[in-house]
Amino acid sequence: MNYTGCSDFFRAIAIILFSGLNILGIQQSKWTQNWLAVAQVLGLLAVIVVGLVFTPPSSPTISPSPTSQSNLGLAMVFVLLTYGGWNEAAHISAELRDVRRNMSRSLLWSLGIITLLYLLINFAYFHGLGFSRIVDSQAVAADLMRGTIGNWGVVSISLLVAIATLCSLNATIFTGARTNYALGRDFRLFTWLGSWNRANTPINALLVQGAIVLLLVLLGTLTRKGFETMVEYTSPVFWFFLLLTGISLIVLRIREPECDRPFQVPLYPFTPLLFCGISIYMLQSSLVYTGIGALVGVAVLLGKVFLFCFKKTNGERNNDNSTQIRIITHQYGFCRRY
Repeated sequence: MNYTGCSDFFRAIAIILFSGLNILGIQQSKWTQNWLAVAQVLGLLAVIVVGLVFTPPSSPTISPSPTSQSNLGLAMVFVLLTYGGWNEAAHISAELRDVRRNMSRSLLWSLGIITLLYLLINFAYFHGLGFSRIVDSQAVAADLMRGTIGNWGVVSISLLVAIATLCSLNATIFTGARTNYALGRDFRLFTWLGSWNRANTPINALLVQGAIVLLLVLLGTLTRKGFETMVEYTSPVFWFFLLLTGISLIVLRIREPECDRPFQVPLYPFTPLLFCGISIYMLQSSLVYTGIGALVGVAVLLGKVFLFCFKKTNGERNNDNSTQIRIITHQYGFCRRY
């Protein structure tokens, strides 16, 4: 039986179902996301408890030999990929209540929870398996659970991975559609993306996004390296945009010093400079890893740059809708006049 083909089929089904769920309304998507997130966190806590409490400590191992700088950068590409998602709240700032207060809270809490869970679960891995077994393992969490619970532990990890995947999928569909919606509000050519249905969701943006993701699934099927293809496509562009975000904060502070900024960046300008430096390092590391695979993402990026340079922003929208889009930038102190 071709399990790879089956997994691709289920990926496509999940994309269609969750895109449809988001089209139905925000409440349906929100409650689904909440339940999936709670289940995911509880599952991770269970793995942590098993690794720290019910698994005897592993025997000490010899410290690994120092790694090269390039290997460290490559490892960080995948390590920081696990942190991805904490920044997604920025895409829905226009829909938050009391956005000045809740935006900062959501970013700080989400990043803090992710960091704590990441450190605890890795400590549990080292406690239960040791460095040598982690290096040799192809599925660290499954090996940890198998040693304590048996095959049921492996099944539970498979279920946890499925829940985490669906949780990430739903969140990405929800926030990604808002970006496409903003594109439709700003550019005449994509006006049809900037419309909402009666359920208060950007239906056209969701449909287009779903079609694009299905094409990416097909691309992963053809290459037979779905995960690697995703990293190659997204990682360089992701870090490049984070670099531009840090640079834009500095530039706009210089150009518009009189602008009111609801959020003051701590330790400015050291904080954004440090952020930009890390982004440059990660961009270089991701390019070293992806090589020619980054060209697909770069091509998409260049297409967006072309649109930005040669298409006039849509000035025919009413003031309420325009204000809703502007607020996304304004709340972070970037303060750009449109």
